[in-house]
Amino acid sequence: MADQEQAEIRLIVARLRQEHEDFDAAINAMIETGCDALRIQRMKKKKLVIKDRLSKLEDQIIPDIIA
Repeated sequence: MADQEQAEIRLIVARLRQEHEDFDAAINAMIETGCDALRIQRMKKKKLVIKDRLSKLEDQIIPDIIA
């Protein structure tokens, strides 16, 4: 993988990490205020989608090591 490609992926990973943290904070705030359980569940699902995408991108950056 080219250095530029890897740098772009790292930027996307950083943005997704921030977005994941933002969702986490929003979910916690929703729980504290007693928001609708369905809305909280939807937010958690979106957070999980971000986490899955984040994992896939991190796998692209980290090379496979044969043990």
